[in-house]
Parts: sequence; C-alpha cells; structure tokens
Amino acid sequence: MRAELLEVDPLTAARRLLGATLVGRAVTAMIVEVEAYGGPPDGPWPDAASHSYRGPGARNAVMFGPAGRMYTYRSHGIHVCANVVCATDGVAGAVLLRAAAIESGLETARARRGGAVKPAALARGPGNLCAALGITMDDNGIDLFDPASPIRLVLGEQRDGVTGPRVGVSKAADRPWRMWLAGRPEVSAYRRSPRAPAPGHSD
Repeated sequence: MRAELLEVDPLTAARRLLGATLVGRAVTAMIVEVEAYGGPPDGPWPDAASHSYRGPGARNAVMFGPAGRMYTYRSHGIHVCANVVCATDGVAGAVLLRAAAIESGLETARARRGGAVKPAALARGPGNLCAALGITMDDNGIDLFDPASPIRLVLGEQRDGVTGPRVGVSKAADRPWRMWLAGRPEVSAYRRSPRAPAPGHSD
C-alpha cells in the first residue's frame, strides 16, 4: 500500500491509519490511537489547533505535503511527537500518532522507556510512542513508504474506531477528531486543556 491512500482529508486518513503498522529501529507497533489536524483558514479544513493554521513556514513546511511524510515536533520543547502527513501536495493536513501497541522489539522499547513501564504503556501518548520506537526530530520529512527509511508505515484494512474530542488542545477543542480502537489498553486517557472553552463552546 502506498502514500496515495493518504491523499485524502485528515479524518479519512486518520481512519486509514488505525490498525496500521509502524516498523523501524528494531520495534514494530500497531497504531491504536490518532488525532486528525487540518490546515490554514484558506484551506479545505480550517483548524485553529493545527501547527499549519498560520500558513507554511520553516518549521511546519512538511505538513503541506506530499502525503506519506513524517512531521515531527517537540511538545513543550521536550517530547518528540510524530504525525503522518496526508492530503495533496500544497494542502496542509496531518494525523498525530497518539498511541501504539508494541508487537515486536518489546525489550528494545522497554530499554528506551524504562524497565518499570508496563507493556501497554510503552507507546501510550505521542511522546512515549516516539520514545519507544526511537523516533527523533531528525526523522522530520522522511518518506514513510520508502523501504530505505528508518521508520516505515504499512497500511492494512481500514478499521472502525471510536471518536471523541482531541486531547489537550485549546482551540477547536470540541471536534471529534480523535479516533481509537475500542478496548485497547494502550489508548491514552482524555484530558481537556484548561485553556479550552467549556464543552460545547468550541468548534
């Protein structure tokens, strides 16, 4: 399966990524939780919570395509987080990888995260996911469908997921743009940003 399957809107891309497999750096993991993000006001999916909302710049250029690339950033300047770019070249859209279930390389992931971390928590949360799989800021812009890439993405059959609001965003906080596989212990808990409007008062 190729990147063309991700040349779609962020919500469709998010659904296609549920159950997909990340392979690389001695760890394989199944994606169990994602969040969709749109783009700037003049694009097809305006999204004030997206890093691309203010238009392209040096930091977020990868978000504007092509599809199938990885966009990395640091949360609070500390934790590396990874997104899969979607939509068409020149149009911003991405899907944040929120949680994954480690399928192979458990000891490697545990060594990266710490021996006391339970298996279900090794890649729970976007920062922990990147730590467990060894994803770094240097992976920004890599082609996830290139066999030579250090991190690769294998899409499977589209899975039906549960939907709900995104975690920790203060803008567009009510959008049900987070998706996860029901019953998976690796899925993270929902936490609403204290800076977000009261539920029902955001788009």
